Amino acid sequence: MFIVSPSIAPEVYGIAPGFRALSICVEAAPVRNPCVGEIALQAACEAVLAGTPAWAEAHLTAWAEVFQGFGARPKRTPCSADALRKRVLRDGAMPALDPVVDLYNAVSLKYAVPVGGENIAAYQGAPRLVVAKGTEPFDTVKEGEPAVEYPSQGEVIWCDDAGVTCRRWNWRQGIRTRLSVDAQQMWFILESLPQMPLEKLHEAGKMLTDGLEEMMPGVMIDVAFIEDAKQPAPGL
Repeated sequence: MFIVSPSIAPEVYGIAPGFRALSICVEAAPVRNPCVGEIALQAACEAVLAGTPAWAEAHLTAWAEVFQGFGARPKRTPCSADALRKRVLRDGAMPALDPVVDLYNAVSLKYAVPVGGENIAAYQGAPRLVVAKGTEPFDTVKEGEPAVEYPSQGEVIWCDDAGVTCRRWNWRQGIRTRLSVDAQQMWFILESLPQMPLEKLHEAGKMLTDGLEEMMPGVMIDVAFIEDAKQPAPGL
């Protein structure tokens, strides 16, 4: 079982005090129940239309404030969870794309939490959440053609030794590490702020791992909790 050890730059905690996340490593097994993701996605869309969870607006507003804090414009480039929810509220549903992608999008929608899914075998070195220098290459598609862009200086990015893997924290994923059901080594990151109850973050992680176990029996999973080591203990 491989283990991913993502690192968070100290400056990131200054931009988003109280940031915490779940890092989930997955050794895939043969897919036996591919419909799990689509079923979960449909149910999550219905939950969004019903106005749940109650703390969703506060959590997504907090993410918008964090984006503004590092110079992003959240109305134009919102966090991934906000973008998904706005799409469902506009269209009433979301089409199925890929069993694994559908599942982690369902988790993001149901819990109003940004969820990233990566083909970790495509990484060069470990994932890092850092403040960009502005020179890191980001592989993407522009007008239907492969293109390389660069983040703004001061932008929060996920990256590895080869360049940016996700711009504006969790806004847009790169092509190189994009995840699909065919990947054998998967890495997921669920990112939350204090406006999301901590027990709900763990509940969201369990929804993802339970869904993967149902989709591909025999899958191997490791879950790790990430938080600021310098954060004061409760009551101090």
